[in-house]
Amino acid sequence: MKKLVGALAVAACVFGLVGSASAQSKAKRPLVAVTDFDYGTVDNWWGQADIGKGLADQVMNALVEDGTFRVVERKKLDTVLAEQDFAKSDRADPSAAKLSKMGKVLGVRFIITGSVTKFSNESRGGSVRVKGIGLGGKKAKSTVAISVRLVDTTTGEVLLAAKGEGESGKGGGVGASVKGVGAETHSEEWRTAGLQEAQEMAANNLVAQIVAKKDRLEE
Repeated sequence: MKKLVGALAVAACVFGLVGSASAQSKAKRPLVAVTDFDYGTVDNWWGQADIGKGLADQVMNALVEDGTFRVVERKKLDTVLAEQDFAKSDRADPSAAKLSKMGKVLGVRFIITGSVTKFSNESRGGSVRVKGIGLGGKKAKSTVAISVRLVDTTTGEVLLAAKGEGESGKGGGVGASVKGVGAETHSEEWRTAGLQEAQEMAANNLVAQIVAKKDRLEE
């Protein structure tokens, strides 16, 4: 019986140490919120899509995958943004008062806010004739760039700034003309494939820079 009690005591001690270590590890990882990015400076050929929100989601996912920070979940963030009436016009340069209030509601000290500074797709190409058939080819170049600041909501101080950029050459359209009859393949996927890759690259590049400057944050 004494041996059983002793074993249980040891097990409780071990589990206690594990739980304590886990809590300490969690405490060392700063909790951050990522607001939707402003994208007013780029051409919005994407229709009604919120490019800034989409890129903020990708940055959030990249932060979660990296594991250096804990990240406020999107559902909670959307609720608070709506309650605080955080409009698109606030995204580029939110006031210290609004960030402070948001930080208190979310229970976070650090908020990442910023802008999409480039979101473009370009195509270049020429034509060549093979046995009387004219062939036209296009090469795509997609570029996405993001600029952010990490703000301490308790002081309004900008603790770090970072920029992330991604570029992709994926995609391409081919036009062919046979005996004066034109035929072309050019789909939405041609335009979006490269942009998707460029967005991921920009998000990952941005997170790498934020993580590299983590020592500027003092809990």
